[in-house]
Amino acid sequence: MNILDTAKKIIQEGPICDHCMGRQFAKLSTGLTNDQRGRAVKLALAMEGDRISKDEGDKEILEELSSSSINARKSLRKEGEDEKCWVCLGLFEKLDDWAERAEIALKDYEYSTFLVGTKMSGLLSENEEILWTESEATHAEQFKSELNREVGKLIAKRTNKEVELDTPDILVTLDLANEEVILQVRSVYILGRYRKLVRTIPQTRWPCRSCKGRGCEACNFTGKQYPESVDELTKDPVIEALRCTDTKFHGAGREDIDALMLGTGRPFVVEAVEPLLRACDLKKVEKEINDRAAGKIEVIGLTFTPKATVEALKSSKADKVYNLKVTFKEQIPEEKLRSAINELIGAQIGQRTPQRVSHRRADLVRKRTVHDIKLNELTEDYAMIEVHCEGGLYVKELISSDEGRTVPSLTGLIGTQATVAELDVIGVDI
Repeated sequence: MNILDTAKKIIQEGPICDHCMGRQFAKLSTGLTNDQRGRAVKLALAMEGDRISKDEGDKEILEELSSSSINARKSLRKEGEDEKCWVCLGLFEKLDDWAERAEIALKDYEYSTFLVGTKMSGLLSENEEILWTESEATHAEQFKSELNREVGKLIAKRTNKEVELDTPDILVTLDLANEEVILQVRSVYILGRYRKLVRTIPQTRWPCRSCKGRGCEACNFTGKQYPESVDELTKDPVIEALRCTDTKFHGAGREDIDALMLGTGRPFVVEAVEPLLRACDLKKVEKEINDRAAGKIEVIGLTFTPKATVEALKSSKADKVYNLKVTFKEQIPEEKLRSAINELIGAQIGQRTPQRVSHRRADLVRKRTVHDIKLNELTEDYAMIEVHCEGGLYVKELISSDEGRTVPSLTGLIGTQATVAELDVIGVDI
């Protein structure tokens, strides 16, 4: 079926604007907009209709086209204007209105790039499907593709910002059913390392176990299991600097609540959610976090980073270095302790999911390697042991055996119960 035959089928359905007519032939001929295609097709159809009218006395094509073409009306000597398009319901006459709404919605945001998307209404989607079915058009473009492109051009002209297809700072969605503009702002990501200098502070926010964050007597109606976390101690300065709605904390692994995080610190990314601003002085943010934390935590080396860093942190196998204060049920001769420690150097540990985390992890036996382990100090009351191991090894259970669930273990090798009294993380190597 040629272009004019397709166009004849299209005009039988009702009045149609240049955009919607041209969109049915969008994949034909480059360098044209759809409204230019539509005008060209209508003009050719008006000329064909006029020829048939004069040669054969059949005015059917001109009559069907007259609601959408001034040329057809002139041939029929009719007055009037184009009727509202039944496909888009006149939407393409309101592109400037949508661009203005978007400009107003964007005015408070700092951004360089954007992309327009469309949430179709049921009626418009149905109209498009009817048109495709009845016209049998095979070179058409989707309604929302044209709308996104044309409104995008107008927004770019109004704001002097660029359209970005892959990772725009802001996605502008035109909600046609509700006649509103919805913004989806890309998060800003900040990479750094933190040192946790006091015990009893978790890494991330921890809702109350009793009320699941709703607030109850057990948590003094705070909704929190613990009053503060590394996450919360970094949150407010970032929110103030980037004027975001909230933050999310992404750590490279985590340490127990009662552990310190020392040495060079643990890598983390703080995600600023829906930020109004996309840049700030991170040195000032770093200082503000550290000043407000008042010695509880310390962050260092803050820098902006892409989103991909979060996945890299989560999927990386990080080796860990721990400093353990270990106590024993019975006093252990130094030679016996050193002999047991030497057996663990380079050992592959078979570790069944520890009892203390079995409620949230699958019951599996995992293989992890101890790279190095050494005795740094031994007194009558405790030993200080440094462990360098593969990420994912539960070092408390490496010492205690967890009732035989970890093999080999220090407890198993020395023949008496050993327990970690204090644990400090002193190195995390990605």
